[in-house]
Amino acid sequence: MTPAAHATFVRRLRDRLRDDPEAVGLVGLGSTSGLPPGPDEFSDHDLFVVVRPGAQERWRQDLAWLPKDAGLVALAFRETAHAVKVLFTSGHLAEIAVFDPDELSLARVNRYAVLLDKEDLAARLARVREATAAEAASRAPPDEAWAAGQFLTALVVGAGRYARGERLAAHAQVRGNALGHLVSILRVGLAADLPLDDLDPLRRLEQALPEAVAAVDAALARPVPEAARGLLAVLVQERPGLASVGALVAVRRALDRADAAAAAAP
Repeated sequence: MTPAAHATFVRRLRDRLRDDPEAVGLVGLGSTSGLPPGPDEFSDHDLFVVVRPGAQERWRQDLAWLPKDAGLVALAFRETAHAVKVLFTSGHLAEIAVFDPDELSLARVNRYAVLLDKEDLAARLARVREATAAEAASRAPPDEAWAAGQFLTALVVGAGRYARGERLAAHAQVRGNALGHLVSILRVGLAADLPLDDLDPLRRLEQALPEAVAAVDAALARPVPEAARGLLAVLVQERPGLASVGALVAVRRALDRADAAAAAAP
């Protein structure tokens, strides 16, 4: 969907809700908010639709209020108690949570814009944003030694499972578990004014650490043992001294052993 078509979808939905007595507001989130960075051809629609108390469950189940020219719906399902995901035949995705005004307090937001407001939703969303920011600020940074230990042992476990032939479990350990711990380490100490996402730690890390993230991306494109070595190299480069020499030697030996066993397997 082009940025122009993305904006048209929002405008037509807002016009539809403006005339509906049950609808009291529309909130755009992320790229749908209109705040930078704006949508591109891969952006979905992230929206809160706010309706009068008692109407929200009907709106979650009956999607007749979607813009008629948005295209045919290929898939729609309930993602959470409040949200539905809608996939159109074009491949475009809309993620929409339906709340009544009081239920908005359950949400967490960063970039947002109130696009339609019949009941002072702007003040409610401002409080939600304050709560989201306060929660993010109150999170203690991970203990780097603990995170490094988890990262190193996830590499060992993943490589071993790869050598054993448990390839899916190996991918999950190295590209999931180990990656998560590495990212938590890389984020420690980053400047507070960087345009990172306080809801998803992986979002926009490329802007803060372009070289490190490029190395991580290149590592993840390789088979599991090589990917593990590449991620290990990023840790050593970005946080020298965090892992002891003995620990690094032990991990590399485990990776070599797993590589040899995988190569010898029939």
